[in-house]
Amino acid sequence: MKPIVGYHIIWSTYGFWLPNDERGSWSTGVWAKHLKRFGPATKTNARHSVARRPFDPQRRDAMKASLKFPPVRLTGVQARAAANGMANEAAALGLVVHACAVMPDHVHLVTRSHRLPADELATRLKSATTRRMTQEHVRPLAQFRDRHGRVPTPWAVGGWEVFLHDETEMCGRIRYVESNPEKSGLRPQRWRFVVPYGS
Repeated sequence: MKPIVGYHIIWSTYGFWLPNDERGSWSTGVWAKHLKRFGPATKTNARHSVARRPFDPQRRDAMKASLKFPPVRLTGVQARAAANGMANEAAALGLVVHACAVMPDHVHLVTRSHRLPADELATRLKSATTRRMTQEHVRPLAQFRDRHGRVPTPWAVGGWEVFLHDETEMCGRIRYVESNPEKSGLRPQRWRFVVPYGS
């Protein structure tokens, strides 16, 4: 078995990619009662993006309309706060990040392999982004604080981790992540904690 040299870690905001999306998801179950009527989870093991697969937009809109809270779309200020949180956590963990794109509705990271498994890294990084957005008073869904003062998480449960085994895979994923903002009509992103690959 080839050694793992890096990870491509992706997670989405609340409401962006639902567990029973027709195109596939990383979910193994549908736990929200309001989504169960749209069918079971559509777990996929695809290593490439499934975003371009055909789907019924009316069905997707109905699913999103049934959510408890509105889908989260990060503003530029929120994206910067999230990146600051990731920078702090990466430094604390000694995690080397080679690419990062904080999109309005999802996050991409390419990292060097680490002593922690990729799914644990994703959990730690997501928590760090939430803490930083809270500290900077820009946390999404803050207006839906419950009677105990708890704010819903801005992130979907789980995520997607792809293991990278050689320089070709690392470089391909880095290029993909770096090009993500411009493909969506956004400005290129340059984050201070990103280390050029090979340096």
